Amino acid sequence: MQAITCLELRISGKTVDEVRFSQLAESLDSLGTSIETDYDSQQETHIAWFTVNEDMGLEEQRARLAAGALLSGAQAEQTKITLLGDDWETAWQKYWKAMPVGETLWVRPSFCDAPTDGRIDIVLDPGMAFGTGTHPTTYLCLEAIERYCLQQHVPESVLDMGAGSGLLAITAAKLGAKDIHAIDYDPISVEASEVNANINAISLTSTLGDTPPQRTFELVVANILAGPLLGMAEKLVPCVDKQLILSGLLESQVALNRRTYESLGLTHIATHIMGEWASVEYKA
Repeated sequence: MQAITCLELRISGKTVDEVRFSQLAESLDSLGTSIETDYDSQQETHIAWFTVNEDMGLEEQRARLAAGALLSGAQAEQTKITLLGDDWETAWQKYWKAMPVGETLWVRPSFCDAPTDGRIDIVLDPGMAFGTGTHPTTYLCLEAIERYCLQQHVPESVLDMGAGSGLLAITAAKLGAKDIHAIDYDPISVEASEVNANINAISLTSTLGDTPPQRTFELVVANILAGPLLGMAEKLVPCVDKQLILSGLLESQVALNRRTYESLGLTHIATHIMGEWASVEYKA
């Protein structure tokens, strides 16, 4: 009989946004979180995993998760709590499929087929590190990096701040960029970036930290959340030699982001929207 090792909590993005879900997962000591996005409808489902607490009892723990979900604003009919076996760490794989991005990119997990139409093949095994390309903010960043490389020129240096799985940094490298640095505060993400770089046969520097380095990069990308982007603005702007791509923003958060970054000397180039999410591009 397969051992039960965790509980999975799934909540529709219609009732709970990403920030509230992250706060809920953290308050309940989750093992990790993920976002599942339906490619056609762009409908999101927030997912978190929790260790089964033998002292608490399974039904009591179920009730605790359900109560937390309701207090966060989730509707009972859009909340699902499931017992998973000892293969829970790979449970997300059945929801993740290969997908074309932009004009030239193909992002896929290693268990999906490579492209057959000449697209640039980007392969990931992110584990619990965020960044599979399915979330609108990641998709918007991928398109922005591709636009820069195809419409301007391949950057001589790139900084991916809050790199997660390393997807954005790896994409820049696959498009020909050089001198690539990926920074994240999570040791799991740092390791994931290194592993995924090796899978894609590219070179990058993956560093543990939460502060932008004291040097400039031709292209800087940060796909985090609105609050941290504002908090690091004064240190991130000096890193930008030519262009900055920011995402992790709701459309409603763009105006404040623009005021902050323009006040520090950057010029707004474009804002791109996908659903309720946005990416913003600036030039130095």
